[in-house]
Amino acid sequence: MHVIHLMANNSSVPYFNWFAEFAAKDPEVKMSFIAMHRERPNMLDDMQARGADCYWIPFNDAKRKGDMLRAFPQLLKLFRKVKPDVVHSHLFDDSLPAQLAARMAGVPVRVITKQDTTYHYYYQPKYVRFDRFNNRNATHIHAVATENRKFILEKEGAPANKVHLIRNGFPYDKMTAWTPEDVAELKDRFQLHDRFVVGTVARLIDWKGHRFIVEAASRLVMTYPDLKFIFAGTGDPQFKAELQQQIDAAGLQDHVQMLDWIERWQMPSLYRCMNLYLHPALREPFGFAISEALMNQVPVAACPTGSVDLIKHQEEGYILEENNVDDIVKALRFFREDVSRCQTIAHAGHQHALDNLQFSNMWKGHIELYRSALEDAKK
Repeated sequence: MHVIHLMANNSSVPYFNWFAEFAAKDPEVKMSFIAMHRERPNMLDDMQARGADCYWIPFNDAKRKGDMLRAFPQLLKLFRKVKPDVVHSHLFDDSLPAQLAARMAGVPVRVITKQDTTYHYYYQPKYVRFDRFNNRNATHIHAVATENRKFILEKEGAPANKVHLIRNGFPYDKMTAWTPEDVAELKDRFQLHDRFVVGTVARLIDWKGHRFIVEAASRLVMTYPDLKFIFAGTGDPQFKAELQQQIDAAGLQDHVQMLDWIERWQMPSLYRCMNLYLHPALREPFGFAISEALMNQVPVAACPTGSVDLIKHQEEGYILEENNVDDIVKALRFFREDVSRCQTIAHAGHQHALDNLQFSNMWKGHIELYRSALEDAKK
């Protein structure tokens, strides 16, 4: 069984490496990878070292319409040449040319993961028709969480028999590979010693909820002067400037800090610097950082979206009300005032992640979907 995965606009996709590692151990599975990116990303070398065939198609997201058109014939030619059994796309920019090309090339199983679903519906509704076009070209749609599946069915109108729920997962050893030295270095670099650290790992865009966190911080720092909020992630420069203005206007320079980009290999150590992971984003298809925090034994407070869909409120985490600063304040008090409660919930959330969010479960779900779909295609 030959599976081709592809993704646009990402120079690093950790779970592609994990797929390559698992495929290298399975003689019945061959996996190849396509990166649609401005420059050839180094991750292709990583996957080639694991025995995978890799391809690069130049793609500039700033010229996405034209580059989608240019990518289409390249994908069609490649699929006709290598004749994969499965083509699996993951984001809108790769799915639009790839699913159509795979269909025209006669690829029997065409899977689309809806990692970025909801964005068009709420922010660029004129493109929803192209989401539905992608769904029609795909033979199977991969939903990554319960809410994600519900949205695909209700808002995109996808047939129920096409939509399959497989939660994303993580290799425990890689997601928790922290060291005391790295933790100490990060605490020194960002002045986190003797602070109650509340972390958020998310792109700097408005719907991730950073503004709500800053407002909540302004209400609490007089009562809890040791609070320190850290935002890891890059994003929209204009939004970053506006967020910094909000921080400065509230006099929170000592309490709220934007860390910008943190190297992937340092992320487990960064989580180990946190007393609480706070994620008030709305309509997350999955929310990888939430799961990473749980894996690293950090208690989580997040809106009921994505990977939070199975979390038990105030037992395995804290489920926030959407768009509600008062509830964020309430959650922060809930954790800040009882250290033992933090530890109890962190332990329960960690066990939840071990039971539900392991990459081995994700691998098994994908392989079962591919094999079942291929059997159906032969009938």
